[in-house]
Amino acid sequence: MADGTHRIRLIAGLGNPDSKYEGTRHNAGFMFAERLLTKLPRSFQRIHGFQSYYWKGTYAGAPLIVQTPLTYMNLSGEAVAPLMRSEGIAPDEVLVVHDDMDIPLGRIRIRKGGGSAGHNGIKSLIEEIGSEGFHRMRIGVGHAESRGDVIDYVLSEFSEEERAIFDRVLGGAAEAAVLILRRGIAMAMNQFNPRDFSADEDSQPNKTTTETSVNNK
Repeated sequence: MADGTHRIRLIAGLGNPDSKYEGTRHNAGFMFAERLLTKLPRSFQRIHGFQSYYWKGTYAGAPLIVQTPLTYMNLSGEAVAPLMRSEGIAPDEVLVVHDDMDIPLGRIRIRKGGGSAGHNGIKSLIEEIGSEGFHRMRIGVGHAESRGDVIDYVLSEFSEEERAIFDRVLGGAAEAAVLILRRGIAMAMNQFNPRDFSADEDSQPNKTTTETSVNNK
């Protein structure tokens, strides 16, 4: 890769599988995966295995898997780690996408490795993989008004106004993932970490066009 890191071979979007959780803040990773798949070739094959759904194919000349664990958020590692072992995927070849209450709605943060920051899905991944070396894309969902409201907040749906912002966030997060796959983590961090998708698009810093066509294989 251009920035000296290994190519990403697995992108895991975290969430909860039951229909009652659809559209909730905690399912930002699932919604991201759905959006990303619209930018990938239609030849990606959907497979049910490793306590998850995953899509396997080729993008930009390299193998790629997109996974959504069905274990519930707190046990995400029980789905991701076995798939990694089966495919011979190293931690630094993995990008995990998840919600984050410490980031305002409208922002994403891409980072190389790091701790769990209290996120139970990431805690599970670290325990099961045995490493903190996988990469993260944290999708901001805003913060609960009080600590006691955290569970209700993350399991709540977006308001109509928030949903419009979040839709732009999902589009930006998918573009960021495409850039990571084609140019590496560092370039995506530089371009997308400063972006605020709740603001006017014309005012965005470092706004460039990325290649997102489904025909890029």
